[in-house]
Amino acid sequence: MTPPQLVVHRDKELMAQAAAARLITRILDAQASRGHASVVLTGGRNGNGLLAALAAAPARDAVDWARLDLWWGDERFLPEGDPERNVTQAREALLDAVPLDPARVHAMPASNGPYGEDVDAAAAAYATELAAAAGPEDHGRVPAFDVLMLGVGPDTHVASLFPELPAVRETERTVVGVRGAPKPPPVRVSLTLPAIRAAREVWLLAAGEDKAEAAAIALSGAGEIQAPAAGAYGSGRTLWLLDAAAASRLPRALYPPASA
Repeated sequence: MTPPQLVVHRDKELMAQAAAARLITRILDAQASRGHASVVLTGGRNGNGLLAALAAAPARDAVDWARLDLWWGDERFLPEGDPERNVTQAREALLDAVPLDPARVHAMPASNGPYGEDVDAAAAAYATELAAAAGPEDHGRVPAFDVLMLGVGPDTHVASLFPELPAVRETERTVVGVRGAPKPPPVRVSLTLPAIRAAREVWLLAAGEDKAEAAAIALSGAGEIQAPAAGAYGSGRTLWLLDAAAASRLPRALYPPASA
């Protein structure tokens, strides 16, 4: 497990802009070293805020978008095009504005797709797609993503891994169907903690006073079953990107000495 690094920004707007700049740099580094990059997107207000900031950043044109694979950490199991789906919101915030290769945009299946309303079949299909994209150098059933981003919920959930529910306890499968999620919609598709931990870097995004208790719990030694965010870490780096409000309840010993 990589010890988490914390960066605290003045407000959520600055956090989104700085995270977008950081993501551009990370993508460029990966493309320069290996010819391509892979990123796992997250939804929610912080994930979409980052994408909107990236869309507005002049440096976005430095990215070779055709050599970028995009995946999702979770998805609401709703019909294609539903405004609540993470992929729909990501297209509006950024994806429709940049020249991506459609074959490298790996959206999770919709509830009106080839698997119908069988969320377990949809999850299994996404796991198969991930496994097919993993190379020998990845040493596992998912690619070693360059960056995997996660929003942190007020209850410490990440992706659609909620405290105490079966999905957060999964140790074998890389993708699972989720039923009975405590926030709507109740049916979802989600990466599991083993898939998340395959990423080279995991970035956890939290902004707002309503995230302060969750950040404090997850960063203070809580168990991953009770606080899923505590179990989300990368193989090389784990980065918490916070605004001042979300960091307001952190123990002083955790507060980074130099933050923007």
